[in-house]
Amino acid sequence: MTQILKSFSRLCAADVARQTSPNLGGKCQFWPRLFISILACLFWWVQWPAAPALARSMPDPANAPGSIQPYLQSAIDRVSEFTLDNGLKFIVLEQHEAPVVSFLTYADVGGANEPEGNTGVAHFLEHLAFKGTPRIGTKNYQKERQLFAQLDRLNAEIKAAADTGNTENVTKLQEKFAKIQNEAAELVVQNEFGQIVQKSGGVGLNASTSADATRYFYSFPSNKLELWMSLESERFLEPVFREFYKEKQVILEERRLRTDNSPIGQTIEAFLDTAYQVHPYRRPVIGYPQDLQNMTREDVRQFFERYYVPNNLTVAIVGDVDPAQVRELAQIYFGRYPSKPAPPKVEAVEPVQTEPREVTLRLPSQPWYLEGYHRPPMNHPDRAVYELITSILSDGRTSRLYRSLVEDRQLALNAQGFNGFPGNKYPNLMLFYALTAPGHTVEEVARALHEQIERLTVEPVSEEELERVKTQARAQLLRSLDSNSGMASLLVEYEVKTGSWRNLFKEIEAFAAVTSEDVLRVARETFRPQNRTVGRLLPEEES
Repeated sequence: MTQILKSFSRLCAADVARQTSPNLGGKCQFWPRLFISILACLFWWVQWPAAPALARSMPDPANAPGSIQPYLQSAIDRVSEFTLDNGLKFIVLEQHEAPVVSFLTYADVGGANEPEGNTGVAHFLEHLAFKGTPRIGTKNYQKERQLFAQLDRLNAEIKAAADTGNTENVTKLQEKFAKIQNEAAELVVQNEFGQIVQKSGGVGLNASTSADATRYFYSFPSNKLELWMSLESERFLEPVFREFYKEKQVILEERRLRTDNSPIGQTIEAFLDTAYQVHPYRRPVIGYPQDLQNMTREDVRQFFERYYVPNNLTVAIVGDVDPAQVRELAQIYFGRYPSKPAPPKVEAVEPVQTEPREVTLRLPSQPWYLEGYHRPPMNHPDRAVYELITSILSDGRTSRLYRSLVEDRQLALNAQGFNGFPGNKYPNLMLFYALTAPGHTVEEVARALHEQIERLTVEPVSEEELERVKTQARAQLLRSLDSNSGMASLLVEYEVKTGSWRNLFKEIEAFAAVTSEDVLRVARETFRPQNRTVGRLLPEEES
């Protein structure tokens, strides 16, 4: 849970997840926590608001779980839920301490759902979701539509000419394409969607795409509930894939920056491709360059039509709201969505790994070491055990990896790990990594890191250490209860991935029930040599 809460506070994600800032015209903002190079490739995070109100009154998290239960029950009693006739579900948590509301629209679709040849389409669609509607973001939508059609035809003609090697025709077509694209740009009201939100007191307008899901979120003053209903329902009822080709170049540049020109980015992509053989977790969420180059507006439209259907969307609303009013407005605005068939599920099942795997890259970089192990999905009965194991090894300066590799032996500048890489809806990886300190080698780091992992398979964890990580997990859960945006994310994540938002509030009991024998059992099941994938990033050899 400690790691789940952390990853949710960063919007989970792994991948090479990213956040689109519509206020920057679709550019990406990346917020590094430890070392910008590796963390920008592993995940990007949003720091949820602090929780002072509950923090002042919460019980000592070291006490028995029963003393915390009244606070959890108070939150549970303020949650309501309903599902519209078209299948779109709403989860509402009343928090009346301040006149603000946080909203999160969760599309149960991410990089793992993309068809072969269309990698990156989920992330591409997230970018385009901020471009407006037939009424928002345009001076003349009818004329825009005509120009979109012309651009799409020219794009197909350019590709055909390029395939035949007709460079002269390619140049002529590109000139015509640029002219029409400029005409279309003249009709765009830049960032009108974001401007409406900002002028109405909205904050935090953003989104993220991960291997598992796509999230759209922002907060409003509580008297703007109906405005949110109108804006959010319209952009998914009538999406306009405006500035498609411009945004494609933005995403290609993002990939060049975060992967192609990043040694650790390349290493992570190669590591996943080695750790997975069948499951789409092996593919980068941002997509492969060739797939992005070849992607068409029609590809995005088909993906949207298939996955952005009411029964694949869940909305969480947390803050100063009246649930009855939320339901009434939801029916008016989101009830307009027609019912559609459920989208296809991910059917690929990763076979059990039967032998160790390794990948080594030599690039101009500091040396890094990665070690990963396959583990079950988030809804597995042992999820609390896995979270506590990760906390024991890598949660903060008191963790075993940090104390041993960084402080005591000074082999690494940093050593950490986390669960749910690159997602956690399906069987995933526990990933551990370390940045080698000057004067030491990757192999020294590898031996020291693996020693700490191996310890968990032969030596029971002390009750004192186990209680410490349980206390941390309980405290983090309690602190999350007063954060509107954080709670919105947690509620919807548990609803979609475990079957009920109520499972979030059962985690305290799950942690309390974990014993040192459980830790030993799960560690032995997981940290087997044949289940291990190793990645090494080494400096280029001198010529």
